[in-house]
Amino acid sequence: MRILLLGNPNIGKSVIFSRLTGSYVVSSNYAGTTVEFTKGTMQWEGEKAEIIDVPGTYSLDPTCTAEEVAVEMLAEGADYVINVLDATHLERNLYLTMQLAEKNIPMILVLNLWDEARHKGISIDQHKLEEILGIPVIPTVALSGEGISEMLNRLKEAQPIDEKMLPDGSAWEKVGTIINEVQVIEHHHHTVLERMEDISIHPIWGIVFALGVLGVTFTIVRFFGEGMIGYIMDPFFENVYQPFLLKIGQTLDGNHLLHQILIGNLYNGAIDFEQSLGLLTTGLYVPIAVVLPYVLAFYFMLGLLEDFGYLARLAILSDNLMHKLGLHGFAVIPMILGFGCNVPAALAIRNLENRRDKFIASTLLCVGIPCASQVAVIISLLGNFGSRYILLIFSILFVIFIILGFFMGHFVKGDNYELILEIPPYRIPKLSVLLLKLKMRMKSFLKEAIPLVLVGVFIINLFFLTGMIDIIGDITAPIVSGLLGLPKEAVLALIVGFLRKDVAVAMLAPLNLDVSQTIVACIELILFFPCVATFMILVRELGMKDMMKATLIMITTAIGVGTILNFIL
Repeated sequence: MRILLLGNPNIGKSVIFSRLTGSYVVSSNYAGTTVEFTKGTMQWEGEKAEIIDVPGTYSLDPTCTAEEVAVEMLAEGADYVINVLDATHLERNLYLTMQLAEKNIPMILVLNLWDEARHKGISIDQHKLEEILGIPVIPTVALSGEGISEMLNRLKEAQPIDEKMLPDGSAWEKVGTIINEVQVIEHHHHTVLERMEDISIHPIWGIVFALGVLGVTFTIVRFFGEGMIGYIMDPFFENVYQPFLLKIGQTLDGNHLLHQILIGNLYNGAIDFEQSLGLLTTGLYVPIAVVLPYVLAFYFMLGLLEDFGYLARLAILSDNLMHKLGLHGFAVIPMILGFGCNVPAALAIRNLENRRDKFIASTLLCVGIPCASQVAVIISLLGNFGSRYILLIFSILFVIFIILGFFMGHFVKGDNYELILEIPPYRIPKLSVLLLKLKMRMKSFLKEAIPLVLVGVFIINLFFLTGMIDIIGDITAPIVSGLLGLPKEAVLALIVGFLRKDVAVAMLAPLNLDVSQTIVACIELILFFPCVATFMILVRELGMKDMMKATLIMITTAIGVGTILNFIL
């Protein structure tokens, strides 16, 4: 049994999907695209049914990749279609229903957000609508579960819409006729949430509101991330996991190569999880102990802002600026995520519309957005010289971000469409839904990030084993020492930066750099290359060819800016 959940974006399809499938779900990209969809299973009428949460679409005449995927999924066939509508915007949602009527597929209609419609003074005669369409019409409140049971009970009554029962004329004329017969709207007073909606898209107060939201978000993420690392992850790896690895290392002493690959180097007889470079040491420590806490916190806050309805408003606010960089307002979301950790930011880039947007956003993310742990180490390094130097670094990064984005927006080929975005109303999120969404995202992250980081660590380990590190150091010395004005030893920090940026910045401390050299070195580490986890995920999203182009832009920008700063400072 194959059942499709179809409807516009932001109408609660995913919540209904979660209630039907529980935790038995799989997220994956549709073949040939980076558009993600979710499928799961449930028991219905004594048999196993596959439920597919189809990407949101406004029409069966696609205008973007996500809508193309929705149309293709529908063309692949289904036993039943559950057409989910937003009861607060019935007129707009019914257009898709009219198009589905032409497909002659057994379907039922679900009027979700039924409670919000009542609050807004919207009355819908569901029985009259059912009579007009000739199919079951069920009101639901997905967050509370109201109507879900009735929806399942009546799914067996699904049948194609009889077009003969619909009024003549175009699809929109049919919609208009139906609306006049089934819907009545009465006056209602603005709620507190509706007043917040108005403030959050105001040209001035909206920016103040955004700064407040982002400030609170980053404070929570950093507090949770650093706390989880300091009180849970580091103690576990040092006190529980390290003794276990040392015993494995003792059994491998006779096989130096295998010991080097699995455990890596020992420092004073102990494992340094940041620098040992073994698959079982650094390879697992980086994604689990360092990245995962920030990703967990960010995904929770992202889900909270997403379900509350704020992200669409943030995208609208930032659209003018991002459009000048050849992007849309939605591209601001990966950039914001990047200030916590570049890994979830890289994963978020897959939600952008087209390949051009993804390429520009990926490059700007890697060039101009330092992660939270890297920022913390930069502050500690430059703190003794004065806060004005810290401000100088971030001012330089902002200028580079704007200039590079401007040029890429004008010279990278591809279409640059206007932002067409529905702004959902503010809703109080439900904790169970947030946690389920968090669980799904974390499973996806762990499945993708850990193997990719292991591959990256293995490659760097090979560089050390084969002596490639020394060769790279000698080759790059004229650039590092000549153009950038840094000691030759700084090359090692740049290479380790591929593994962990904050560790690389910390490796600058013993080099006794003056303030000018410290500024140049910090800028280089931010601009030069993303960390291995981010790099490997972007390779998957962009493909190796485009990622190599982005890498060339990063290296060229890093060397050019570093050279200019060396001569100016």
